[in-house]
Amino acid sequence: MAGVVLKSLKKSFGAVEVIKGIDLEVKAGEFCVFVGPSGCGKSTLLRIIAGLEQATAGEIWIDGREVTGAEPSDRGIAMVFQSYALYPHLTVRENIGFGLSLARLPKDQIRARVDAAAAALQLGPLMDRKPKALSGGQRQRVAIGRAIVRDPKVFLFDEPLSNLDAALRAQMRIELTDLHRRLGATMIYVTHDQIEAMTMADKIVVLNAGRIEQVGTPMQLYNHPATPFVAGFIGSPKMNLFTGETARALGCTTYGIRPEHLALSPTAGTWQGKVRHIEHLGADTVIYLDVPSLGELVARVAGEMAADRGDMLWASPMPGREFRFD
Repeated sequence: MAGVVLKSLKKSFGAVEVIKGIDLEVKAGEFCVFVGPSGCGKSTLLRIIAGLEQATAGEIWIDGREVTGAEPSDRGIAMVFQSYALYPHLTVRENIGFGLSLARLPKDQIRARVDAAAAALQLGPLMDRKPKALSGGQRQRVAIGRAIVRDPKVFLFDEPLSNLDAALRAQMRIELTDLHRRLGATMIYVTHDQIEAMTMADKIVVLNAGRIEQVGTPMQLYNHPATPFVAGFIGSPKMNLFTGETARALGCTTYGIRPEHLALSPTAGTWQGKVRHIEHLGADTVIYLDVPSLGELVARVAGEMAADRGDMLWASPMPGREFRFD
């Protein structure tokens, strides 16, 4: 296991600065997720750590050694991309061991490493298949196996699940977190999906426009967001945020309340609104209200709620669950 430390890291493309001074420590053995909207710099930051992009300024340390100017092959990292990039004419076994074969390792050593990786990823029965005979999730596991056999100090994942359907993404989230526990490896994972971040990470780094907005555990970010940006990005559906006269009347610059922290009633409450849209999700019901004094207000209630479009409902914030940002 190895830690990763970034010191005053910057990256510019011409006159455009995309990474604007990042200081960060990822401890050995952590599963750290970089999350943020498209264009926030998360993939660029990962590529700088990997050595695929050169930093304009700052330092990168891996396992106590500065690697800022080192080649990717000399950094002790292995990277898994969004694209599986498997060789279609090679079997699963040959794809996993391809890099080791190029390095001319002894065949018995290659076989031992490949078998160990296959066992960790439950690929044993598939070793003689070609990629075209595999599902998307199986192909991604092969790509991960190709990284495991290199025995890297740090694993880097660049949106590896974005090509999979929703059910398969959920399954692969479980498999990746199980793999992290078994290997005890340091992993840095990039995603734009805050659900992936919340369900997989030991530590989340929220990025916005090339800067770090907040670093913390999933529940620290959920319960104690430092900024309106983090408050609106972490949680699904996202937090209701109000500015202007509404917020000033409530004693702040930005007022926030999460949909799940609103109580609904047909008879009384804090704000009254008309039901504009309802999402029946089985375990939850998400209700969109048009409130004259606020605008759109989103509430989420457990189970099924009897309401129809056009109904008038009252929404009230639960005590102690409001956020006021200045």
